[in-house]
Formats: sequence, structure tokens, C-alpha cells
Amino acid sequence: MRVKIGQSKAAGSMTAPPSKSMAHRYLICSGLCAGESIIRGIDVSEDVSATVDCLRAIGVKVYRDGETVHVIGTGSVHTDAAVPLPCRESGSTQRFFVPLCLLGGGEAVLTGEQGLFKRPLDVYQKICREQGIRFEQDTCSLYLNGTLTPGEYKVKGNISSQFISGLLFALPLLQSDSKISILPPIESRPYINLTISALKKFGVEVKWADEKTITVKGNQSYTPCETAVEGDYSNAAFFAALNALGSSIDIGGLDADSLQGDKAYERYLQMLDAGTPTIHLGDCPDLGPILMAVAAAKNGAVFDDTRRLKIKESDRGSAMAQELKKFGTSVTVYENSIVVYPADFHQPDAVLCGHNDHRIVMSLSVLATRTGGIIEGAEAVKKSLPDFFERLKALGIEVEQYDI
Repeated sequence: MRVKIGQSKAAGSMTAPPSKSMAHRYLICSGLCAGESIIRGIDVSEDVSATVDCLRAIGVKVYRDGETVHVIGTGSVHTDAAVPLPCRESGSTQRFFVPLCLLGGGEAVLTGEQGLFKRPLDVYQKICREQGIRFEQDTCSLYLNGTLTPGEYKVKGNISSQFISGLLFALPLLQSDSKISILPPIESRPYINLTISALKKFGVEVKWADEKTITVKGNQSYTPCETAVEGDYSNAAFFAALNALGSSIDIGGLDADSLQGDKAYERYLQMLDAGTPTIHLGDCPDLGPILMAVAAAKNGAVFDDTRRLKIKESDRGSAMAQELKKFGTSVTVYENSIVVYPADFHQPDAVLCGHNDHRIVMSLSVLATRTGGIIEGAEAVKKSLPDFFERLKALGIEVEQYDI
């Protein structure tokens, strides 16, 4: 799908989309309960749908009533190699479910798109090798067979926090205590804290023993509850960026006390407006594309702790560098930093490419409101915010969608 964005400004008010990060966590906690939980504010994105499909594959019943989801768990995890867990393109879903598939001791198969299985799983591969668990991977599937054991887990802190969160979902259900020792530096700590807060809501307690150690009591159980998903700072960032570029949108539905790491966009957008800042992305790598876009239209910026942008849905640093060049902006991508240079910013001189990455598409869409532009592969927004373009239209942005 192609989208044509006209040079235009947005105005009005909107409610922030529900948090995809919290939706994943609440759905999984609900699925691990013995009984029914009710979760309000679930958006129908491809990633969240993948988590719902995987819950159903392990025997959980899930019913949707609009944005309210009823989850009836069995209190245990049952896997069957004949019933694969379809992770689609969701890295969160895949990494959260691997340890859960090792609770029942049976065979399990996780499937997904080729792009998903290009993203590293070496943390789990190492754990499985050490514990004698089958771990075999091909281009679109992961095969597991074995049982996770309690104990001490040593994990590097500069990898995706999703591996740590995946362990945190599973370890409380083992028969004895465990400990996760995280080797510093620890990136994306806010996402680990989001998982800990979700566990607490469902009656499971894990604790930071110190800055780099999490202790997990075994033999716990998840307790059903009724809760609501808070607004999403990750997706709200795109609309706040429109404000940074001259629009006037009132964004509601965000928790000022949220633990979400991407809440940092509030401070970073101010920094981009004031000068040419150095911005650290270690705790909020998903903000990389939209902050690069705003930097291109303003005063440039230096971004560090960018290594993990390479292993997202696309190599986001390189993808944005390619697309920003079409706007006349020069970008240099280093091993763990990215520099966006102030330049003669202008209307793109070629069709923009979405790189099959929802955050690239949304970032380019925001930037195109300044100049106009056409984006190819715009359907990627379905992964996290299917109504993104409808929201833009409702706010007064000129949007024309057509199939190619």
C-alpha cells in the first residue's frame, strides 16, 4: 500500500492508543491464571493479536468484546508440537513465550515470519544448551523440548529486556527460587519494571535485590483480576512529534506517573527544539526513528546507545539514513551511535520506503507533513497502530491511501 501525505498541520484532540507493551504483559499474566481475567483497552494490532493466538495455542480461552478482552486461563501451560504458536512478526510475543513453552516439559513449536527469526535468540539458546533442552531453529520456526529449571540465570544487560521479561513470566511457576543476575550496563530497565508491575497486579512478586539482581520466589501462582491498559507513550510520540513540527494536538489518556521508558520523548523533543543535543537511546530504542525524523527537520542531533536499532523490524538506523537522504539530510551511522546533520531540508526527491517497519512508516509520515511525500509499504502500521492514518485524517492531515 502507498500513502500520499500532503503538506499540512494537525489540530484537535485525541486519546493516546493503549499501550502495546502493557497489553502483551497483561494478556500473558491473565493466561497463566486459573480463572477469568478481564482486560479493558486492548487494541487490535498485529503484535497483540499474535500474543492472543499464542495463548490460544497453549490452551487459554480468549474472548473479545470490543476493546475488552476476557481471558480464561487454566493455571498451567500445555504445549503440543502439532499446535504451533504463531508469533507472526512480534518479537515481544516470541521472546515472552519461549520460557513459558519450557514449563510443561513437552514439545513446542513457535512459528513466524522470516524477518522475526533473523532477530537474535542466543540468550535462550545458551540457557537451553546448558540445561539439556532441545533448541532448534530454521528460517521460520523454533523447536523446543525440555523443562526449564530453577536457579541462577546470568544475562547480559545490553540485550533486549524481552529475554529478561520472558524469564520473569516463567520462573515464579517453578518449584523453587531463582535469581536473574544482569551484567551491566543494563539497557531498557523501564521495560523490566513494566513486567514486574504487571506481575504484581496478578499476585506474583519478584524483587530487585540490588541494581543488577532480580530475585524470584518459586511455587507462586497468578491470580485473576480486572484491569485496564494505560495509554501508550511509544505511539503517542508520533503525535507529539507533529506538535514539535508545528501542529497543535492535545493528547489525552497518558499516565503522568507511567513506568514506560518511551515517556522520555517529552524531554527529548524539547532538547531537539532547543539545539543540537546528544540523546541516549539505551532505555528507549523504539524512539530512535521518530527522534531522527524530528532532528532532520530541526537542528540535527547525536544519538548514542543505538546498537539495538539494528535488530528491530528493520535496521532502523540505516533505514532512516536512507530515507532522510531523500529529504536532503545527511546521516552517519556508526556501530553504537548515529549523527543527523542539519542540512537543506526539502521535499523528498523520491518515493519513500517503509522498510516493512511500522515505526519507520509512522516517522516518515510525520516528517512528510512538513513537505508532502509518498510512502511505499505503508501497511506496516498494522503491526502496532492499525488506525494510524485514520487518526491523522481526523486531526486534519491530508492523507490519501491506495493499493499498488
